[in-house]
Amino acid sequence: MELHDLAGRFAALAHPTRVALIRLLVGAGPGGLPAGEIAAAVGVAPSSLSFHLRELEGAGLIRAARAGRIIRYAAERDAVRGLAAFLTETCCDGRPELCGEGFATPSGTTPMATRPYTVLFLCTGNSHRSIMAEAILNREGAGRFRAFSAGSHPEGAVAPETLDLLRRLDYPVAGLRSKSWDEFALARPGAPALDFVFTVCDAAAGEICPTWPGQPLTAHWGVPDPARAAGGAAERGIALSDTYRMLANRIGIFVNLPLRSLDRLALQQRLDEIGRLPRTPRLTPIAA
Repeated sequence: MELHDLAGRFAALAHPTRVALIRLLVGAGPGGLPAGEIAAAVGVAPSSLSFHLRELEGAGLIRAARAGRIIRYAAERDAVRGLAAFLTETCCDGRPELCGEGFATPSGTTPMATRPYTVLFLCTGNSHRSIMAEAILNREGAGRFRAFSAGSHPEGAVAPETLDLLRRLDYPVAGLRSKSWDEFALARPGAPALDFVFTVCDAAAGEICPTWPGQPLTAHWGVPDPARAAGGAAERGIALSDTYRMLANRIGIFVNLPLRSLDRLALQQRLDEIGRLPRTPRLTPIAA
């Protein structure tokens, strides 16, 4: 969700009666409450109650449903949780374990000290490079990293030659798919809080990205597009192998960084340095 939409929801709560209403309806559960019970519990006149309910409904924080002759109001709990998560997910640069015992981790999230780092790789089509990077990091960083990939304009299918290469190198490929980066945008249901976002193609690096949950560190790790390689099948196979090697080299350096001992600025510098590694082809295919 965009920042101005989130701001609108916070603005809708800028009244003590509406804060009390949200607390009441969250506690009431999915079934909600009829207006009469709400008015009695909060202690407001029906005319005032109608105004406050409309404000909350307009902001997407509650919903109304008719049951016969009665209208019941219930909290949109995912929306309410989203507000809490937005305020707290970046605590101490995404490391809530540093914030002290008095800071509560939002429901449904896990402190950085006890969860893997979450990484999103981006390219335009999400068919070759970002798919490779996802597979490489999930294997090389098993237990410490959780990798995803997406595209600004996804092809809709992973390139068969990329799947073939990964299979030959004993990577699991069953869960790999070409998908839109919208799946990882802020306030998207089920979107993980991201710690790092890396673009692996120049086109994606120049596009305006969505707002990511977690305010991750970002860097551009551009490598050549094997789909644009000139020549026949042999030349394309070499280009694919070169792309894999470049990504594996960068990811190998990344997983060995002392992430927990670097401050945010120093870590950003190291990520940028990885992105400046030479794009030097080796001109040899990976053996079958």
